Amino acid sequence: MKAVHFGAGNIGRGFVGLLLNEAGYEVVFADVNGELIDTLAAADSYTVHEVGEISTDRVVRGFRAINSATDADALVAEIATADVVTTAVGPRILKFVAPAIAAGLAARSTDAAPLAVMACENAIGATDLLALEVLTSLPEESRDEIAERAVFANTAVDRIVPAQAADAGVDVTVETFYEWVVERTAFAGAEPSIPGATFVDDLAPYIERKLFTVNTGHATIAYAGFLAGARTISEAIAIPEVRAAAEAALQETSAALVAKHGLEPAELEAYRAKILGRFANPYLVDEVTRVGREPLRKLSRNDRFIGPAADFASSGAVPVALLSAIGNALRFDFSEDSQSVELQRLLREAEPEDIVTEVTAVTPGEPLYDPLVATVRDVQSSLPAR
Repeated sequence: MKAVHFGAGNIGRGFVGLLLNEAGYEVVFADVNGELIDTLAAADSYTVHEVGEISTDRVVRGFRAINSATDADALVAEIATADVVTTAVGPRILKFVAPAIAAGLAARSTDAAPLAVMACENAIGATDLLALEVLTSLPEESRDEIAERAVFANTAVDRIVPAQAADAGVDVTVETFYEWVVERTAFAGAEPSIPGATFVDDLAPYIERKLFTVNTGHATIAYAGFLAGARTISEAIAIPEVRAAAEAALQETSAALVAKHGLEPAELEAYRAKILGRFANPYLVDEVTRVGREPLRKLSRNDRFIGPAADFASSGAVPVALLSAIGNALRFDFSEDSQSVELQRLLREAEPEDIVTEVTAVTPGEPLYDPLVATVRDVQSSLPAR
């Protein structure tokens, strides 16, 4: 069995690639980072260090690496004969990997089993987005016929992979916990064999439970911790005010999840406790600036803050804790992150109403609109002079 994985970075090697390798797949990593690919191609193995109260080293062997920027023909040939294609590149990059997948499908034998394609990204419906880009890349006259050579399945993925030490090489340090949930229905009973993945009939609750608990909590702690002067997530959550802010925000996201998906409150309470415990892991050195990067994306309509806040507000209540977290995200002034720089420019130059509609896509008349405008205005009034 063979799997082609786009994204040879820390998540690719330390999570998706690891699980595919342990499932018996020969993993072919594809990436545009030539230096990384050359190093990976020259390595016989790499080690995934799982750190926590009980730490484990897992050695990965039996992989190859392709530079997707300079060896397009080889990449297409690998996809054409693969069983699985996965990605961990970021939602905005999916459109750039889609043409290679489309070309691989066009070159695929009509006798081969359908290629399982799964985008393992922190986004709702990432595989749907990838599928649309792949279909757009196919020739119109043969699009339907070639599209039948693939099965696209959405996923929900969860593993904290911090920035790595400068001398780590291709080894990766990760937390011990992971979760990879895949929608089963797309495969019609012929899902790929990946023991580390969980296949479910209805993925939506799992995606939003993860995004609106893990990602919301992680970012809430990062922004509050950044403002409190903490360097890492574990340092930040040890600050009582920061932990209280995260707990309050997650109580609101849980309320929204219960109302929307009918999830059990007691199960969500246990899930929140587990997540907060993961963030407190002292063995995982995860900087608040890494977790807080790209605040514009994190403040977009369907992401970790605005999505659950809009759901909560639709019930007629004001998401006080989430609005506070959003305010902290707006105050994330970190010069090494381009989105932070752009956000600070907007706060100094634009009207609060324009910022809300442009950044969050929340529009006048929605229950969340007026509280959001008030939050932005409050942040603008407290900006330090420059």
